[in-house]
Amino acid sequence: MLQRVRAQLRQVSVQMARRPVLCCGAILLICALILPITLTCGREKPVVALARAPGRFFPADGPVRDLFLGQLEEADLLREEADVSVLFYYAPWCAHCVTARRVLQQVALRLTAQVQFVAVNCWWHQGKCRKQKSFFQYPVIHLYYWRFGPIEYRGPVQSEYLESFILRVSTPLTYLPTSRALHTFLTHQQQGVVGYFQFNSSPQPAGYISFLFSALHALRRDHLGAVRFAVVTNQAVAEGVSLREDESVYLHRRLNISLVFPRAQRNFTAQAVCDWVFENRESLVHWIQPTGAKSYSLEAELQKGPALLTFLPHNPLSANQLLKQVTDVALRYHSCGSEDRPSVPRCCQSLLASGAEASVCELCVSHCWALSVCVEHVQLSSAPCRSVQSSYSPSGRSSVCCRSVPRPIPGSITGSIPGSITGSIPGSITGLQCRTNNTLRFYMLDAALHWTLAQRLGATNHSGRPFITIINLRDETHYVLKHTDSLEDFIQNFSVSFSPLHRHLVGHKQHQHTQSLIQEVTSDSFLDTVMDSQRDVLLLYYSAWCGFCSLLNHVFLQLARLFQGNGAIMVARVDVGRNDLPWEFMVDHLPSVLLFPRHRKQMSVKFPENTPMTVPNLLRFVLQHTSHAPWEESGRGAESASLLGAELHRLQQEVSERQEGKCEAS
Repeated sequence: MLQRVRAQLRQVSVQMARRPVLCCGAILLICALILPITLTCGREKPVVALARAPGRFFPADGPVRDLFLGQLEEADLLREEADVSVLFYYAPWCAHCVTARRVLQQVALRLTAQVQFVAVNCWWHQGKCRKQKSFFQYPVIHLYYWRFGPIEYRGPVQSEYLESFILRVSTPLTYLPTSRALHTFLTHQQQGVVGYFQFNSSPQPAGYISFLFSALHALRRDHLGAVRFAVVTNQAVAEGVSLREDESVYLHRRLNISLVFPRAQRNFTAQAVCDWVFENRESLVHWIQPTGAKSYSLEAELQKGPALLTFLPHNPLSANQLLKQVTDVALRYHSCGSEDRPSVPRCCQSLLASGAEASVCELCVSHCWALSVCVEHVQLSSAPCRSVQSSYSPSGRSSVCCRSVPRPIPGSITGSIPGSITGSIPGSITGLQCRTNNTLRFYMLDAALHWTLAQRLGATNHSGRPFITIINLRDETHYVLKHTDSLEDFIQNFSVSFSPLHRHLVGHKQHQHTQSLIQEVTSDSFLDTVMDSQRDVLLLYYSAWCGFCSLLNHVFLQLARLFQGNGAIMVARVDVGRNDLPWEFMVDHLPSVLLFPRHRKQMSVKFPENTPMTVPNLLRFVLQHTSHAPWEESGRGAESASLLGAELHRLQQEVSERQEGKCEAS
């Protein structure tokens, strides 16, 4: 056996001596296979760096309880101990969470005695929050009222908005002890729901909890809280809204008949009451809050028809008089059957205004006892009466309507006041919705949050005054209310068949005027530049997103050099993506070139679409449709003509050479 092994080894050594290269290659291949197998199988565990434990996101001594390890069980225990709780789910790396942290701390300092604030780190991979919950974005704010929840807050992360929403969840029902409180609630709230419950036999009626939870369901569906819920316990007060039976619910509506919850047809549950309210509610003014990201929230509303957008400074924690005035205008606009309703009694007095022209003003106040006070302090002017006032007097709301009086005819009684002044105003906005085909929808936006959108629509300066515009998406037009005009006149002028309103053109402002071969045209300078009767204007329509337009820059620069120094021809361009133009000057595709001849601006000519936009073709197009020789205005006579002809001949020769080279290459 041993001799056989020695013989085999002797044969192997002989073969290795004969072929040493093959032997060395086999040895290296075996080593290359053994080494990685040894290293791979020799490891017991993969080498992974452990993540560092998270730190506190909120201060330890602050009003917000920070569960930075994602302890979801502890958050549930804390929530059960409090009547109202706010849970703030965050990710430490999120910039929105860092911004919202300061807002939550401000609100928690003011409401720490009423509401419990808990923050949970939902990004720590070892925490229960990360394992059990999956959020699309951060931060996420949930509110819990007793055992009801969660109610997600989807509004802007601003201290005023967040505090207002928390207060509405804390007190979902408003107690109305007197008839005066009931009248105030129905007058000031756009959408009000009143429930009547008798607290005589038991601590609380059976249906009261269902009504309470229906108010919370409404806040869950509408975070803006447009629908307000109130409760009445006095039978005499409840009879003011025709509620006589216990556990009955009344839905107040301004334009249509108010309704009572049909208990015979529906079960009296929280979800049923909430569904009934949202099915039958009416809204005069809609609040919209675009997120600022890509969404269809604003477009979905504008697709419904013409919209009146009002940008005004808004604080949800305080009353807004401008909001109330716009709401009153919207109410009268939708009040089609107002002529059959009894009008609100007012006290009016006619006064003679001082001035060059004789005019009479009618001063009206909502309370008769305040008439004498307003007469002493009113400042009469020739401004129209139908206007949005920016303030209210302490004695109540007042309005002044001034009209000029025709000169007295000889023989007539001087000093008499025409009856039309003290009567109703012709062409009133009341019920205008039913007399026009351009029905408006009223929308409100917070100017502090959406002023960038207002600037794109034509707002100039943020002076605290409301910015109002009408957008007609179907016609792709919008109109802007000037500060000198009134809101009601603005709406009436839009509603007529042949509107006298002028379409607002949004254009890009040129901050500095630089001397260039190609004149840049904007919305403001379009008519003055293009419609100059002393010049031929060759206009290029382009946009920044148009790739084909950028390829023509060198062509038009070369063309502009040919006409440099010629005062009769101008090469210009307009960015239609940033500058609105009148409809008669728009084109259907980009890029497009139009020539506006001098003295014949109405006979503009469009460059043929099937012709390549080259310098010779454009130059031939200008020479063909202009009414004069381009070199006549340059002041150099035959010399300029020869230079222009030589340049044209050179360009034609260059184009022909390129075409021949292209054919040879193919």
